[in-house]
Amino acid sequence: MAKKILLLIENEFRDEEAVYPYYRFIEAGYDVKIVGPEMGKEYKGKFGFTMKSDIAASGIYMGDVAAVIIPGGNAPDKMRVSRSMVNLVKDAFSQHKIIAAICHGGQLLVEADVVRGKKVTGYKAIATDLKNAGGKYVDEEVVVDNNLVTSRIPDDLPAFCRTTLELIKACNKE
Repeated sequence: MAKKILLLIENEFRDEEAVYPYYRFIEAGYDVKIVGPEMGKEYKGKFGFTMKSDIAASGIYMGDVAAVIIPGGNAPDKMRVSRSMVNLVKDAFSQHKIIAAICHGGQLLVEADVVRGKKVTGYKAIATDLKNAGGKYVDEEVVVDNNLVTSRIPDDLPAFCRTTLELIKACNKE
């Protein structure tokens, strides 16, 4: 049973979209690792909260990973130019790991080319990007398409986390 959750981080992440899942998944008994382009670096959120990466994206072993969480803010736009961050998402997707993205997190999904043919949602400003990448965009609180979970805004965090946890449990037969 996979018990590790990877929380992807980069500067200007949306603070509550990183902090809320971080503590919610720890509360649920998971080992949450903060993953950035660099290991041991402190990343600053849009509103000033800082989080330090435990692991660099290039050093990930997917075998014990249950899910990858992608918070929004301006961070996904920065993550999408990091080859190691993009490859991490591609690898997770190809290994059928759960990938959960909220708000602008869908920008990293677009760059990793994992939304094609999938029903997805995200912040309204990236709806066209998701559609242009082949996604079937819908304006809903939370959307699940196989191993992909997407949500729109911080207000969706309770449904986003609850749904992601339910999917992890179902996929890992917990």
